[in-house]
Amino acid sequence: MPAATQTSAPTHTAPTMGLLDFANRQWRVRRPKPFVLVIEGPVDQEGKEAKEGQEGQEGAVPSDYLHEQLLLPEWREAFYQLVDNTGLVVCLNLHTEHPSYRDVRGRSSKGRLSQGEYYHHDGCTGPVKPRFVEIRCPIQPQTRGVATAVAPHRDVVKAMVQMLPAKLAAGSALAGQAMDTSTITQMDGAALDHLQGLITRTVRKKLDAEGARAYFRQVDAAANAYFEPWALGESRFIANATSAMSMQHRRAYQSLHAGGVANGHLVKRWPHEELPLPGQVLDPALIAALCIEEGDEGHEGEPAEGCYLGLH
Repeated sequence: MPAATQTSAPTHTAPTMGLLDFANRQWRVRRPKPFVLVIEGPVDQEGKEAKEGQEGQEGAVPSDYLHEQLLLPEWREAFYQLVDNTGLVVCLNLHTEHPSYRDVRGRSSKGRLSQGEYYHHDGCTGPVKPRFVEIRCPIQPQTRGVATAVAPHRDVVKAMVQMLPAKLAAGSALAGQAMDTSTITQMDGAALDHLQGLITRTVRKKLDAEGARAYFRQVDAAANAYFEPWALGESRFIANATSAMSMQHRRAYQSLHAGGVANGHLVKRWPHEELPLPGQVLDPALIAALCIEEGDEGHEGEPAEGCYLGLH
């Protein structure tokens, strides 16, 4: 595959398993799904996979290859376009303690779902959404047992319609809504958000917590979502609101949520907005607005009114 250049960032198509030439290095990659590219790490000069993160093995070289290579100024936009055009780029075996990450907000209770358990874009309240979101599982003593499901936005909405119980689809909130596959295929992003908001509010109001979780597990499967278990030292770059491949994600319990189970934590950031290139200036107002939105629910657990999960 041709290497990306500073002035040109072509769409990269990686094989199911193989090597990717990018940023003047070779990377061991695989494609578990059409919209997912997994980067397992860089390959050394002898063609053997570098063993980042495998402590106790001879020759192990912990590396922050994300910041030391992929996000260097000369390669950053090419990497961003790789995320835009792929949908989800997963970086494994990544050691970093970069100060820009912050804890993921929001907690789920047994009695109701948090906003993070519904499929969503980051920045759903606003006209401006982050270009993409990076969610990371830091290297830590406790593993992460809760999945993060990721799927293309249109596929999510189709699956939500497909899996919706007939009695909910016949309710007044969805009366008169065109929900056939051919119509959804033609919808733009705003129309998809509107229909998705109506369905989400219906599910939120009419199903109890475990009923809603069971429904969304069906949606995960129907949308062919990626929800591989988190590995320590893994970062997931999710195309959040792009014209090429708009994705959505959610916190996805794969079994009864009983609480009281120890779980590793996640961190996140919006790299395009929060890691300015030389000469660029961070927009603190935008970042503050997006941070305030996170986990912000209104009266009696309802989402903030501007959010697409809210009133339509």
